[in-house]
Amino acid sequence: MVVSPDPSPGADPAAVGAWLAQQLGDPGWRDCTLQPVGAGRSNLTYRVDSPAGAVVLRRPPVGQVAATAHDMGREQRVISALAGTAVPVPRVLATSAGGPPVDAPCYVMELVDGVVPLGDLPAGWATTEDERERISRALVDVLVALHAVDPAAVGLADFGRPEGFMARQVRRWVTQWEQARAGGDLTDPDTAAELSRLAEALAAAVPSTQRHGIVHGDYRIDNCLFDAADPGRIRAVLDWELSTLGDPLADVGLLLVYWRQADEQPVWRAAQYLPGPTRLPGFLRRAEVAQAYGAGSGLDLAPLPWYVAFGAFKLAVVLAGILSRVRAGMVPASMAAGLDGAVGPLVTLGRHVLAEGLE
Repeated sequence: MVVSPDPSPGADPAAVGAWLAQQLGDPGWRDCTLQPVGAGRSNLTYRVDSPAGAVVLRRPPVGQVAATAHDMGREQRVISALAGTAVPVPRVLATSAGGPPVDAPCYVMELVDGVVPLGDLPAGWATTEDERERISRALVDVLVALHAVDPAAVGLADFGRPEGFMARQVRRWVTQWEQARAGGDLTDPDTAAELSRLAEALAAAVPSTQRHGIVHGDYRIDNCLFDAADPGRIRAVLDWELSTLGDPLADVGLLLVYWRQADEQPVWRAAQYLPGPTRLPGFLRRAEVAQAYGAGSGLDLAPLPWYVAFGAFKLAVVLAGILSRVRAGMVPASMAAGLDGAVGPLVTLGRHVLAEGLE
């Protein structure tokens, strides 16, 4: 795990310790410390250490946010449901629908040791090209495994409305974009117009869904925890706040938006504001990631450019929303670090991929 250097609001150690002592039946939790984990742009994550052991606490962001995007109950439900499947997830230990310990819905899960590749790879880890290829293939294999899970078989038959999923997703993120603009988004008029045109183009050409399944919603390398001794093994998939039932290719499209490679076209390189290590030698190229997923899932990847374009659109709206909330003073300015100017290049990438394909 990578620990943030700055404290984050949202969890008081005394309240968390008292609640854990009651929930887990061990007074040793009362004397606990909390460390924020990760960048804190989404749900807040804390490592909790005490004489009784160590766990991880998840809660929604502090400040005004879209409630449906930070549903702790949904997140802990899907993690609990996937326990025992081929998808590695942490074990949920305790939940709260509100009130103690953080005056908001939250849950506690087991602490899984390992490596989350945030930006650069840790020194001495995955140093060979073979290990980096195995990381790539592990990412694909786990995503294929997730999309192969029968939702009804794990108690998730009512976890979402898969029929019409992608059309609703386009409408949902158009609504999020409108809210960001109303809340003080400062995107220049040309970029705003291009984003609206991209949304219209996506809405006019929604592909037919080939298979319904459990969708993670934000599947990427730094939402996975890898084995410290075996980079080709994912020990846990994290950050399930956007999970639902829908079109599996939505996960693939967004994964490819996040993916970097060494010899990028300028339109791809310009859109890569978020850190990621996949440009290093050994990692698969985007086309190879897609090919591996297609081989494992059996899905037809002919419509994949649409899903990549949608992923660029969705990420552009997510970042616009973050910038809007920061500028309105709803969340700390640190949440927008490095994101100024990110919306326009993502919109350009989306329109490029929709028109020209993945290269």
